[in-house]
Amino acid sequence: MQSETVRHDITVVGGGLAGVCAAIAAARLGRHVALVTNRPVLGGNSSSEVRVWVCGATGHGKNHFAREGGIMGELFVENQYRNPDGNPYFWDALILDFVRAEPTLSLYLNTDVREVDADGPDDERRITAVTGWMMGSERLIRFESDLFLDCTGDGLVGHLAGAHHRIGREARADYDEPWAPEAADDITLGSTLLFYTKDAGHPVRYVPPAFAKDIAQTSIPQRRIIKAGDNGCAYWWIEFGGELDTVHDNERIRDELWSVIYGIWDHIKNSGEFDAANMTLEWVGSLPGKREYRRFLGDYVLHQGDILGQREFADRVAFGGWSIDLHPPQGMYATEAGAKQRYADGIYHIPYRSLYSVNTTNLLFAGRNISASHVAFGSTRVMATCATLGQAAGTAAALCAASAVTPRALPVAELQRTLLRADASLIGLPAADDPEDLALQATVTASSALTALTVEGAHEAWPLTADAGLVLPADPGLTGVELLVDACDDTELTFDLYDPELGQNYVPRRLVATSTVPVAAGAGQWVKTGLDWSPGTPRNAFLVVRADERVSLRVADAATPGVLCFTRVPLRPQDESPQPLREWTDSGLLRRTFCLRTGATAAYLPEKAVDGFLRPYAGPHLWVSDPADTAPELRLAWDRPVELARIEVIADDDVNEDLINLHHHRTPFEVMPTLVKDFRIEVLGTHGEWEAVARTTDNRRRRIEHILESPVTTAALRVVVESTNGAAAARIIAVRAYAGGARG
Repeated sequence: MQSETVRHDITVVGGGLAGVCAAIAAARLGRHVALVTNRPVLGGNSSSEVRVWVCGATGHGKNHFAREGGIMGELFVENQYRNPDGNPYFWDALILDFVRAEPTLSLYLNTDVREVDADGPDDERRITAVTGWMMGSERLIRFESDLFLDCTGDGLVGHLAGAHHRIGREARADYDEPWAPEAADDITLGSTLLFYTKDAGHPVRYVPPAFAKDIAQTSIPQRRIIKAGDNGCAYWWIEFGGELDTVHDNERIRDELWSVIYGIWDHIKNSGEFDAANMTLEWVGSLPGKREYRRFLGDYVLHQGDILGQREFADRVAFGGWSIDLHPPQGMYATEAGAKQRYADGIYHIPYRSLYSVNTTNLLFAGRNISASHVAFGSTRVMATCATLGQAAGTAAALCAASAVTPRALPVAELQRTLLRADASLIGLPAADDPEDLALQATVTASSALTALTVEGAHEAWPLTADAGLVLPADPGLTGVELLVDACDDTELTFDLYDPELGQNYVPRRLVATSTVPVAAGAGQWVKTGLDWSPGTPRNAFLVVRADERVSLRVADAATPGVLCFTRVPLRPQDESPQPLREWTDSGLLRRTFCLRTGATAAYLPEKAVDGFLRPYAGPHLWVSDPADTAPELRLAWDRPVELARIEVIADDDVNEDLINLHHHRTPFEVMPTLVKDFRIEVLGTHGEWEAVARTTDNRRRRIEHILESPVTTAALRVVVESTNGAAAARIIAVRAYAGGARG
């Protein structure tokens, strides 16, 4: 059969979230991109074909201010608006919309790449083309590009090109990893099939197929079998194949998973142990969701110490935060816990050197096949993290294509600057050296700002039966902290002030000071903690209120920017060592704040909108107006007129809110209340009048870009906030201004 040849700047193979975000990122930078996938829908394991939750750095809410930004963040926030109930087909459609919105991105669905043309010696391979068969259309398509991205998960493209890779577990001594085995082996994490159920409203009989297993005759622990609603991911532990070859034995693995699913359903329906008479199977997966196969070798191999030590790489381009989450090789037949998890104290960094091949000069990769040890992969493999790696790799590919350099030769500073312009998932790295952002040269003022924290109003009692915790901004210091308490008897309260040390951490690490204060019996009294802290640079402060059963704290049903509230929970018996992220929970305190008062703070002043930080890091890094300000506005002024063609507003989408694409939980609003809803951008005219040049209404997005019809010359601009989506005050993370209108 005659093949056809197509030419693009970049070819991305793999239509999971890593490949999707890579392709979109490169296309947004003006590159012509082919996105090639062998499935009929996009999204990989998150698609309607497999239906896995998109997990990421939040760890289902354990990490704070950790929800991914950039393209993955856009998907999360837009899905929350379009699809708050987590319909998997609506998720498919949303991803397709995002891909089709890019005019230079060509999508090739149902196209199975199985041939790779590569040449050169083993230490310097180069890919010239990949060839795929488009099923159903009977087209044989050769894709030629200067750069290729392997986002296939299984790493087939790189393997066929001769890129160095590993399968299985490294020996403990290879990277000094306590969780690695003594000797290397070929064990991997297995694959999973999920199922959905529904209440039919009438009795439904179930006759199991002949291949269904009798679960009682297996080693599957009965404690794992629960009555299933529509929450199919509750059965993530139906996993098999870790001791097989998860690719070559894929059919055998699928059949074994099917036999267990139908056997579990037989047990639920026919054992008499469950109230399931009206329940029926609505959907059973047929495409195993793979966790692990090839992992490529880059110039750096991320390992356990990097994650738990939160190593700050100079070439960091993304972050993760999921636990190191490793499963027993026997999968569903293992009698021990289905997962062994270890969290860092907060989110960690991922280096660019783990995203390109050590020996194939024009190959980048993103997703679960990056250059990481098996242990580190246990964290980086989750899909939201894979998506951020996709944006980083796609951005790098676009810059390489524009400058005709190899991925290894790409200047990291240029890559990081470009990612920050795109609001991507970098932490602790400010966009303060962007020479094109004129806002960084401006003097910033506002009609008002939040200058002290006061949470009063309606409130209820929170019994202090366990230690309570508060994270507060110390900017430039923390002074005058008071808490509203009730005491049923005379007592003393002890307060401990901790430094979380790293800017992305929200757990107590280093004790700064302790105070004990008398508390008289009585209700509704303000108690001074007696703790002040001036750390020298803005920091997070973690205040612990030690448990006292005679005392209750008052708590208000209101979230406060930059403030977190926790209670301490006992450590789990299976935890090998203390894990603060497990020890402190906001359960019952999400979107609530202990009633408090503080002294003056600079954490919310207008200049925070141009400090270069686009995420909370050692403080919230956003401008917040005074709630009493009925016409809040943020102003930028230059000492001489500048030409403006593009103005961006980064609104606060509350990255502490743990959004999900499917059905793990339902967030109680469709548009983030913290987002500005209606606002206008005005520039100062030559005669001192303000002239509107752009307006946004009914906003539901974080990054709002205004490309002006024609450039304007002005010495000042202002963002006038007319309304929010529910927050009591205006919140703006950043305003950016450019002389050029091109997208970044």
